Amino acid sequence: MDNREAIGSWLSGPRSAAEGMGADFGYRGERLGLPQDGPRSVASFGRRLGAIFIDWALAVLISYGLLSGGALQTANRWALPVFLVMVLLTVGTVGFTPGKRILGLRVVAVDGLGRLATWRVLVRTVLLGLAIPALIWDRDGRGLHDQLSGAVQVRI
Repeated sequence: MDNREAIGSWLSGPRSAAEGMGADFGYRGERLGLPQDGPRSVASFGRRLGAIFIDWALAVLISYGLLSGGALQTANRWALPVFLVMVLLTVGTVGFTPGKRILGLRVVAVDGLGRLATWRVLVRTVLLGLAIPALIWDRDGRGLHDQLSGAVQVRI
């Protein structure tokens, strides 16, 4: 094996190395019955990351403007609770947060691809608040918080 090939597989990750040996994982969302591209396809990591940054910035602005009395340190303390309430209310009612809407994403139930049940939104939001579950993904790109709540983030 050429050193460049070994370094390339290390940098590309185990999935790329396995695919190089002939394994076929399919595309993200194939196991869930979702299309490869276009509406209702699994949202990319970049869009999901961008949406969470927009939502976090909005939570900080709300905290600063309404709850902190002009103190930035106090606004930072309120940002997480405001963020979680915003996620709970918006995903629970319309299926997306402001950031997800801006970037063309929606959170839907895997089993019927409709809106999530209230208890599923609550489970997803609590796990999202813990942060670690959102950092553990499956091969479809779904975070553990989405897996445990039976949700998937798709493009609109």
